Amino acid sequence: MATFLGLDYATWWFLLVGGVFSGYAILDGFDLGAGAWHLFFKKEKSRRIALNAIGPVWDGNEVWLVIGGGALFAGFPVVYATLFSAMYIPFMLFLAFLIFRAVSIEFRSKEPMLWWRKMWDISYSLASIMLAILLGVVLGNVLQGFAIGADMEFQGHWLSFINPYAIMVGLTTLALFMMHGAIYLLMKTEGRLYAKLRLLLKRGIIFFIVMFSITSLYTLIYIPHLSDDFKNNPALFIFPLLAFLSIANIPRLANKKKYHSAFIFSSITVAMLLILVAIELYPVMLLSTLGEAYNITIYNAASSEKSLGIMLTIAAIGTPLVLAYTIFVYKTFAGKVELDETSY
Repeated sequence: MATFLGLDYATWWFLLVGGVFSGYAILDGFDLGAGAWHLFFKKEKSRRIALNAIGPVWDGNEVWLVIGGGALFAGFPVVYATLFSAMYIPFMLFLAFLIFRAVSIEFRSKEPMLWWRKMWDISYSLASIMLAILLGVVLGNVLQGFAIGADMEFQGHWLSFINPYAIMVGLTTLALFMMHGAIYLLMKTEGRLYAKLRLLLKRGIIFFIVMFSITSLYTLIYIPHLSDDFKNNPALFIFPLLAFLSIANIPRLANKKKYHSAFIFSSITVAMLLILVAIELYPVMLLSTLGEAYNITIYNAASSEKSLGIMLTIAAIGTPLVLAYTIFVYKTFAGKVELDETSY
């Protein structure tokens, strides 16, 4: 089995896919969170400022989703096929809400009528909320497992994705993104909107802590297999500890109005929670509720070693370029939002 720096190609590809999706969750997460708060802003100017805070970056952030989907398909085609079979409805809904969100952002300010702008405001906020929840629903089902048979095909009911745990993870994801988005908007706004966002951030933090605590407790009690790796290797407890410290730092920094630092820790929180998911699953990618023998792992689902090696080389070149472009865009549009004739 071919290796690089002590890790086999399948593991490297697992890390790559996880890293790209983590990047998407961090970047588009604050976009979705900002959209979820949108209807809390009553004034037209406040809504326009909030839209233009994400205006230069929201579509670029979605590039990470496209790269993640492509990487999953290229590296683990079996996982891609089985996951989409099991989660067909959530993914189709996700695609529909992505379209509605984009259309809402672009169309909202094209006409001056109040009913027109209100309609797209509702569409934009609802789409953002549902996108966050659907991401969490998919993640919750991945953690819980699917009815996967010997042929690596999904054998469950088409509505099995609707279950208490998936809904809890969906609401927790929404709460995390709302907190993340409120912090980002605080970095981009000033005046009365800034003051209102400070209050909304406090509510967002409480919402996240409550949902995170409930979901974590439920996981420990009813889905104990997710903690097996931590029990077998106590050294891994450093990751839950780091996640806890990162979460605890957010309200501390927010109270001191250090929102740039709070945003960094909010981003770290998103990354750390996904790292915990990776540790809980590895080397399994899709758990089978019909028996461990039917689990889909990074080894029985991966492309050929030659394909993985070639694609890793391409990814090693392409991923830094996308990252560099992302950094360039954020530096270019840094600072507070100022409305002009080109604004949404």
